[in-house]
Amino acid sequence: MAQHADRDAFTALFDHFGPRVKAYLMRLGSDDAMAEEVTQDVMVTLWRKAALFDRSKSSAATWLFRIARNRRIDILRRRRAVNVDAQTLVIEDENLPDPNATLDEDRRQGRIREALKKLPEQQLELVQLAFFTELSHSQIAEQTGLPLGTVKSRIRLAFGRLRRILEEDSAVDAPNG
Repeated sequence: MAQHADRDAFTALFDHFGPRVKAYLMRLGSDDAMAEEVTQDVMVTLWRKAALFDRSKSSAATWLFRIARNRRIDILRRRRAVNVDAQTLVIEDENLPDPNATLDEDRRQGRIREALKKLPEQQLELVQLAFFTELSHSQIAEQTGLPLGTVKSRIRLAFGRLRRILEEDSAVDAPNG
């Protein structure tokens, strides 16, 4: 096939290896569409690069399955949604959050929301302006008409109060030892 671009020989190889390559890819975890895409790509590579095949290094089957495996890995890497360990062919989804970290973060945010509710209205308003609308202390003073020193002291007092509230909550949540 390689020396004469023999279409009949290519058709015979395609008919023989095509279904086997696709089945191999599906056993590796590819869905039907990906397995079909990679199989087509492998067969095109067979047609274009048959002259590069060295019978002394491997069998045609080994060569084609290696191409299929490598193309699959390339596609998965390009998608960046998964990480492929080429040695074990284990696929790990990098986009899934760590459930423990998510739970801890949800608890922490809930505790902060509850602590914010315990602040005096004047302090809460300034904390919201500073950290939720991201205004500088000067901008807050200008917007509220308060002196800059008053804005700074109320925010500082609010943080002191938040720290105490959160520390008290942590002491209550801590196991007695």
